[in-house]
Amino acid sequence: MPFMFFDPMYFVFTLPAMFFAMWAQYKVRSTFKKYAQVPNMRNLSGTDVARILMRNEGLEYLRVHRVPGDLTDFYNPADKSINLSDGSTRAPSVAAMAIVAHELGHAAQDKQGYVWMRARSSIVGIANIGSNLGVMLFFVGMVFNGIARGAGSLGWNIAFLGVVLFAGAVAFTLVTLPVEFNASKRAREMLMRNGLVSNQDAAGVSAMLNAAALTYVAAAAQSILLLLYYVTVLFGGRRD
Repeated sequence: MPFMFFDPMYFVFTLPAMFFAMWAQYKVRSTFKKYAQVPNMRNLSGTDVARILMRNEGLEYLRVHRVPGDLTDFYNPADKSINLSDGSTRAPSVAAMAIVAHELGHAAQDKQGYVWMRARSSIVGIANIGSNLGVMLFFVGMVFNGIARGAGSLGWNIAFLGVVLFAGAVAFTLVTLPVEFNASKRAREMLMRNGLVSNQDAAGVSAMLNAAALTYVAAAAQSILLLLYYVTVLFGGRRD
């Protein structure tokens, strides 16, 4: 049957991952809200934690920037900077400590040439193309395939190219997982090595990092199921 823009199978494939992503976002925000109100053992703000770890871990060359919002922190390998949100700098909380240490975990990966970070950087271009152009080509190709089926398989080939490009975006989400898990592992080790956490703090740090990791798992699940849907529609349609 021709490809339809409204397809119940789309929801069969995507709704489970969508609900998972919503739960993951709720989990990370509720965990942040909880531990943002719990002072850390040393009464250190995120900025203080960053300075101590940068000095002791050989990362003193990093630039530190402020960015607005909560949970908007990120490491920028282009200019070797960690960008800390208001939520990570305004209070000396366990949540702030975990988030800042995680971003410095990324900086340590970059410094050491961590293989999965290098792999992710190498495919970021095709991932950006695939997540946008790939989806567009898939839908355009399926429209042509529905209008002129069997006419040299032009529409199918266009859709197939879109699926291949989108697969690059899926690969990016998968490669992101070891990068994020390893950054969290490094964060825990740095905090322990520098004596910045008590046992109680360590439990809160782990809870915060584990909740954040769920968002990356959910993103990977969403992209994988969407790719499976595209493949099912594409190859199912060709048999008609």
